[in-house]
Amino acid sequence: MYYNSSSSCSKDNREMMDKNWIFQKNRLSVEYFDGLKSFIKLSTLHLNGENKIRYPCVSCMNLYFHDLEIIERHIFVKGFYSKYVTWEYHGEDITEVNEDREDLETNSEEDEISYDSDNEDDDDMIPALEDLANQYHHNSDFVNLGDSNEHNDERNTLPDLFAEAEKELYFGCTTFSILTFIVNLMHIKVMCGWSNKSFDLLLELLSKTFPKDNKIPRSYYDAKKMLRDLGLGYETIHVCEYDCALFGKENKNAERCPICGHERYKFQGTKGKKIPHKKMQYFPITPRLQRLFMSCHTSSDMRWHKEERVDTEGVLRHPADAEVWKDFDRQYPYFAKESRNVRLGFATDGFNPFGDLSNSYSMWPVLLMPYNMPPWRCMKREFLMMALLILRRRAPGKDIDVYLQPLIDELKELWENGVRTFDIIDKEYFTMCAAILWTIHDFPAYGTVSGYSTQGYKDCHVCDDDTSSFRIRGKTCFMGHRRYLCPNHQWRNDMEYDGTIERRSPPRILTGDEILDKLKGVWKCRAGKNDKIIKDDKQQMKDACYENNTNLRRKSIFWELEYWPKLKLRHNLDVMHIEKNICDSVVGTIFSIDGKSKDTEKARLDLQDLNIRKQLHMKKKGNKWFKPVACYTLLAKERQEFCTFIKSVKFPDGYAANISRNVNMKDGKLFGLKSHDYYILLQRLLPIGLRLYLKKKVMDAIAKLSLFFKKLGARTLYVKDLDELENGVVLTLCKLESIFPPAFFDVMIHLMVHLPLEAKLGVPVQM
Repeated sequence: MYYNSSSSCSKDNREMMDKNWIFQKNRLSVEYFDGLKSFIKLSTLHLNGENKIRYPCVSCMNLYFHDLEIIERHIFVKGFYSKYVTWEYHGEDITEVNEDREDLETNSEEDEISYDSDNEDDDDMIPALEDLANQYHHNSDFVNLGDSNEHNDERNTLPDLFAEAEKELYFGCTTFSILTFIVNLMHIKVMCGWSNKSFDLLLELLSKTFPKDNKIPRSYYDAKKMLRDLGLGYETIHVCEYDCALFGKENKNAERCPICGHERYKFQGTKGKKIPHKKMQYFPITPRLQRLFMSCHTSSDMRWHKEERVDTEGVLRHPADAEVWKDFDRQYPYFAKESRNVRLGFATDGFNPFGDLSNSYSMWPVLLMPYNMPPWRCMKREFLMMALLILRRRAPGKDIDVYLQPLIDELKELWENGVRTFDIIDKEYFTMCAAILWTIHDFPAYGTVSGYSTQGYKDCHVCDDDTSSFRIRGKTCFMGHRRYLCPNHQWRNDMEYDGTIERRSPPRILTGDEILDKLKGVWKCRAGKNDKIIKDDKQQMKDACYENNTNLRRKSIFWELEYWPKLKLRHNLDVMHIEKNICDSVVGTIFSIDGKSKDTEKARLDLQDLNIRKQLHMKKKGNKWFKPVACYTLLAKERQEFCTFIKSVKFPDGYAANISRNVNMKDGKLFGLKSHDYYILLQRLLPIGLRLYLKKKVMDAIAKLSLFFKKLGARTLYVKDLDELENGVVLTLCKLESIFPPAFFDVMIHLMVHLPLEAKLGVPVQM
């Protein structure tokens, strides 16, 4: 499609823009750059009253207005929105479109291979339906698609979907079919967060605006019913009010909980419908994994790790490069022999869907990631599979094992027997197996899933019984990182760290069999929160834990998987969560932020109790006590100057805009920062902005801390660099121990020492 402007715009220019850059995949080419400049130049004639025009980039899709400088950068980085073929917002005369199309048909064969924009949506929809047809045609055992819980009698059949995909939206419409129009409209609804009511009103308006013979559905319900067969089903499972058991399998028709005897339903509705106390949604993963091989768009990616990945010794770019993956293949060669067998990652966390933390409501989605795919796809949103959706007021705690039972049963079936699956590329059946290699969580969710308590003196899941910790005023301190130094290191004899001489060796990491032996002594408490049944269980569980001297509180349901004890790394820690908490402590202490600073009066009394750093002890002046100024805190004027520096930093568009907005210039403090903001602050800003105000010893420790997370978060990791980080992080922690008070060293600071080893054994930290 050529660009027609009301100003002078020669046909040569229009042809150059069409051929050389609209559908140009290489955005670094000279032709693309020249075409972009031409487009921006012509767009200057069609700005609105605020000198802005619509975004025609891939992400914005002409939905927003901005100035030409921002638009030029967006198009150069993200590419031009290919579905925007009639440039009516940027000066193209719609009446001349047909003339340009006729000219286009007379061009050479080279021009004929250009993109056919009118049929783009239909061409995308038909292959999707063909993939769906392959599932029906080649696999008679394939599970039913669509919502398995309601309106099954109204579901569209596959021939109906093909008919809808090719049927005109209204007589004479060549741009959209009914199906493609609804798919695009539903996509905009999701992207822009429209409510169901607003969507109903829009459909009602569109049906009145379009010609009378249009096929636009009259409500959101009708639109969703039309698209139901494009999705995959889920199963709603009722749960005991006290989380004792699920009403599934042998308990499917039970009226009372098999554990506590509590009634299954709250009451019976006016139409005779029974209302359960609790329920969850389970999304079977087997059909979703099968679909990945039955689609020509994803089947080749599911064997990328074996056939296309470049295996370079000492380089970690993908989980397949890590030791856990390779060790798993060595232990189970029959599983590794088939490249199409799926390796999965497991993750879960709770969030408030309403964005209001005061509401006593949360959702716990359980996500699975197919690691067979290349790193630029396996972590994308469209390939993450939600297996469970747990709806409840608070975190499930130990009762999460009850909710995970259907998923574990399906994983055991996929491991032991596999499932017959059709591969669209090889045109053959194969038996697909699947296994979970590890879980990835923040620290609180780690305790929920693993059954290891994250509270007390033995919080560290790696050090376990040999965790270095001691009690200070009001909290537990995790110091003692000198034990990781070489035996003859001079810092081991320096008593200014914690008032002792360090003679201990590093803690030993337990194997899976050793953990299983410890779990034998853990009291097997019953699930649920019914006090009438489990009141005694809680006390017996605590007595057993104290008797066996362990922080293990229960045997996680993951131990039912045959391969789980043999994995070298079962649980990965979320690095960004640790980085956020560490940066929060550093910033809160340096800027003396109330509620976040670790340099409190109690912290100064801790120094006095340990008889270290006497210059920082509380001083008495008259009848009042005061804290001497520490070398790691900024004065009020220095804080204001640092905030001025933050305000002056120019970030790329959308990169870190939240930081400059959340600066209190009057008090010289930062507030309301998110995880990504702390990431930018620690790795980019603190090492530069604090150099003028802190001593060299303090700045050196903060710079090393920043460099540690910067290297650990690289897209490509090198084993030799991780070895250096493993040794360097110990020195960094020891330097921090000599500067900050013991109250600064919570378990998040301690977990840093294990991150390089986890990155080397498991997944690369960031992809």
